[in-house]
Amino acid sequence: MDKDIQRIRAEFPILKKQVNNNLLVYLDNAATTQMPQVVEEKIKSFDENYRANVHRGVHTLGLMATERYENVRRQVKDFIGAKSSKEIIFTSGCTDSLNLIAATYGEKNIKAGDDIVVSIMEHHSNLLPWQLLAHKKGANLKYIELNDHQELDLKDAAQKITSSTKIVAVTHVSNVLGCINPIKELAQLAHKNGAVIVVDGAQAVGHFEVDVRNLEADFYAFSGHKIFGPDGIGVLYGKEQLLNEMPPYRLGGEMIANVTRTGATWAPVPQKFEAGTPNIEGVIGLGATIDFLKDFCHIDQIKEHEQELVEYILPKLQSINGLTVYGPQDPTKRIGVISFNLDRIHPHDLATALDLEGIEIRAGHHCAQPLLQTLGVEVAARASFSIYNTKSEANKLLSGLVDAKEFFKNGFK
Repeated sequence: MDKDIQRIRAEFPILKKQVNNNLLVYLDNAATTQMPQVVEEKIKSFDENYRANVHRGVHTLGLMATERYENVRRQVKDFIGAKSSKEIIFTSGCTDSLNLIAATYGEKNIKAGDDIVVSIMEHHSNLLPWQLLAHKKGANLKYIELNDHQELDLKDAAQKITSSTKIVAVTHVSNVLGCINPIKELAQLAHKNGAVIVVDGAQAVGHFEVDVRNLEADFYAFSGHKIFGPDGIGVLYGKEQLLNEMPPYRLGGEMIANVTRTGATWAPVPQKFEAGTPNIEGVIGLGATIDFLKDFCHIDQIKEHEQELVEYILPKLQSINGLTVYGPQDPTKRIGVISFNLDRIHPHDLATALDLEGIEIRAGHHCAQPLLQTLGVEVAARASFSIYNTKSEANKLLSGLVDAKEFFKNGFK
């Protein structure tokens, strides 16, 4: 095993855990990544040394907490290439971020007859808010379909995105197909037609470098728990001008400038969108995660390592008789998210069989039911790789799939 990967794995104590008397092989990283010790220690340090609310007290602990909280906002700004820290809003996760946009920008700007364009590969988090908004406003929800390679059909996108389009909402990377979508090209198409683009970056950030200005994204959302950070913390990037024009999402403490008996005025961004006591621990942990990504395992190393694993395992999966891999068959066109079905074995049964060998994968519809319906299936299995996974673990997955196929085949005679 590469020494760098050994060094990185040592930061994740859970990888030494035994599951069903087997060493854990954790391949559900698209759902949640594991958290390194350095992030846990940073959160513990907050609790032990300066636990206090932010933006409120003038006492020492409150000032320390606020300083570190706002420093993380600046870290995130630099991490994703935003122009200003005012463009960074802390949320409870990617889902919360996407709902915020629909409930504020969408509510204000969508009218009857307008088009909202999404891709057929969207996670429900980047579909249901737009469905609901379209129904409420009498707008049209249109889908960009897949091409023959199970990638986004850009010709269809050019037909669907027109002068009637007001919002284009698309995932940067599919959580089922693993394919990387051409966000900049879609953004330029949206802007050419006077629309804004909303990007779900949950499966992109932490896998390769993301620069929101280079992508020309108007809004970009991601979650901490998918990039080695804590649960319950997310980020919404939005262009400052757009955020200034949007109404608040939730009302309460710290998002106001002034309140009287008859009305209120709002604080400037980003505070306007951060009502109440935020997830301070989550923000502190997110800052430690960014440090980890920058200093301990650089993002380019993550990208290179995942690509190496995909190039190693994908041909071997494709060679298993009866196994269907979804998404691009070219390993250079995807990240380490691989969904598949094996013969007539239900994915839940397959996942259970693999779990008996300590191999943790995901099974189900992956919160992307319209996509799976398009693929002609109801459910699928999914293995998703990260920086701490190895070729040895990939081999265990391959062996486990062959064992499961042999185990179940007598039941289908």
